[in-house]
Amino acid sequence: MCYGKCARCIGQSLVGLAILCIVANILLYFPNGETKYASEEHLSKFVWFFSGIIGGGLLIFLPAFVFIGLEQEDCCGCCGHDNCGKRCAMLSSVLASLIGIAGSGYCVIVAALGLAAGPLCLDSSNQWNYTFLDTEGQYLLDKSTWSQCIEPRHVVEWNVSLFSILLALGGIEFILCLIQVINGMLGGICGYCCTHHQQYDC
Repeated sequence: MCYGKCARCIGQSLVGLAILCIVANILLYFPNGETKYASEEHLSKFVWFFSGIIGGGLLIFLPAFVFIGLEQEDCCGCCGHDNCGKRCAMLSSVLASLIGIAGSGYCVIVAALGLAAGPLCLDSSNQWNYTFLDTEGQYLLDKSTWSQCIEPRHVVEWNVSLFSILLALGGIEFILCLIQVINGMLGGICGYCCTHHQQYDC
């Protein structure tokens, strides 16, 4: 098995997922494409936690690029062992994976809290409130209650869709980083540079 190629595939997947997380988080600031709610701070507090931009985005780019670069690492050798450099690189990817796990975990937790709390919206009493905060997320199953949010229009659908996307993307990132922890440990323990192209085998 080529652990370097596996890591590269995981890294490339993470780059795409991180970009999607950033886009989804940015869209949360503009319900229905309007900018006034962000400037007036009439957005859910969980939008301002930057879970998709930082957690599922920037903190994922770091391990992603580390994983992508593993296959090109040179076997510099150490202590008389030609494959030592590659083994160390694979083991170091485990540390990068932990950063990815932390970032994606943060993204998942904030997205879940955002879904549970519901959006900040103008209700029938002309007050900006978390209308569904006391429902413990049950509003998600009862679309007939979504009309309680008067402004921004369709903000419930907007928040539910984008926070759900962040939850799913963050979950996938978490799983991929967890896989790389195992892949990196296996590559570091039993991997070696078996060809000129830096492939691994046990």
